[in-house]
Amino acid sequence: MVGLPNRDRRAERRAETRREILEAAWKIAHRDGLAAITLREVAALVGMRSPSLYSHVASKNAIYDAMFEQAWTDWGAALDGLKLPAAPRRALLTGARAFFDFATGDLARYQLMNQRTIPDFSPSAESYAASLAAYQRMRAELGRRGVASPADLDLWTAVIGGFVDQQLANDPGGTRWRRQLPRLVDMFCDEVGIAGPRLHRTTR
Repeated sequence: MVGLPNRDRRAERRAETRREILEAAWKIAHRDGLAAITLREVAALVGMRSPSLYSHVASKNAIYDAMFEQAWTDWGAALDGLKLPAAPRRALLTGARAFFDFATGDLARYQLMNQRTIPDFSPSAESYAASLAAYQRMRAELGRRGVASPADLDLWTAVIGGFVDQQLANDPGGTRWRRQLPRLVDMFCDEVGIAGPRLHRTTR
């Protein structure tokens, strides 16, 4: 019988501590905003002294970097469970609603993912790879429906992002702009040449 490999308990403890650090950072961000995160408070929430935190994260920006990667990884996981209809317009509407709900469901997360609210923070190449992976998945899905030009992809991300921004700024927790998504998808599809029944006549 082949023996099981030895567990790396030290690595497991470090991974668990990292998870607790990120949970603490998100707790602060949800309560007081992203800019309110401090190493001192994160350390206090995980039950360690501030100098000890540096053995797990090099700086506050390193925490933002890990949060950025986690946010885009979570969106990737949401995409894994998303089933798109065969009809192109309905497929785009399903994807738009999924991202809209993910984005508007967590203001701090969306700000870190898509808005530069932390002036001196830029994601590392490793963390940014998670956002690029999500973009490539979107690009592939649109490509399968005949949308391939960079300008059309830019248009799609701009209008969806704009709707998210409007919802968060003017009707947080509501559905004012979500209800308009079928019309938005129709407008986009008309512009880029995706045929199909008009969504806003049949979808609430």
